[in-house]
Amino acid sequence: MKIFDLLIDNIAEHSYGVTDDFFTPNEVKALVVILRQRHEAGVFKTASIGQKSERRVQDKVRGDHILWLDENSIDAEEQAFFLKINTFITYLNQTCYLGLRSFEFHYALYPIGTFYKRHFDRFLHDSGRKMSVICYLNADWQATDGGELVIHLPNAEPVKIAPLGGRLVCFEADKIEHEVLPALRERLSLTGWLRTD
Repeated sequence: MKIFDLLIDNIAEHSYGVTDDFFTPNEVKALVVILRQRHEAGVFKTASIGQKSERRVQDKVRGDHILWLDENSIDAEEQAFFLKINTFITYLNQTCYLGLRSFEFHYALYPIGTFYKRHFDRFLHDSGRKMSVICYLNADWQATDGGELVIHLPNAEPVKIAPLGGRLVCFEADKIEHEVLPALRERLSLTGWLRTD
């Protein structure tokens, strides 16, 4: 598929890939409705850092609120998203032989002024996360809104990527350091990982 070929080519050449065509504006709107309904219902949690017994909230490191998605969701919009991700996984396995077997995703809501300091996405004792995937849900995002994803490439200048609605960013979880800059409005996304376990 052309959209996936472009992502794979960019990852091979630049260590990350970006496409602006992953979600339509209507799909963005529908997912935002679900995100906001659940956020208003109080089921989001303040995000933490670390794993298992070492997990802790550190608002000086990250300030987003998250809700993990359930692959058995009855919402048609979420099922359509899962179908797209599974199609992407199948294509990556067929073309890049990555051995991906599963995925995990959460909604992420960054309140105004919050951020996520520079980090890798793979845990020290968990090598299952192979690819990081971020799908943005921000309609009418402006350059003055901030909130860019900053990708820190080895031996190169950092790359800033605006969180435009419908855009997908993908990179290898253990190889790319990245951070989220503060924004002047709420910043919404579906964020997750394609796994080999």
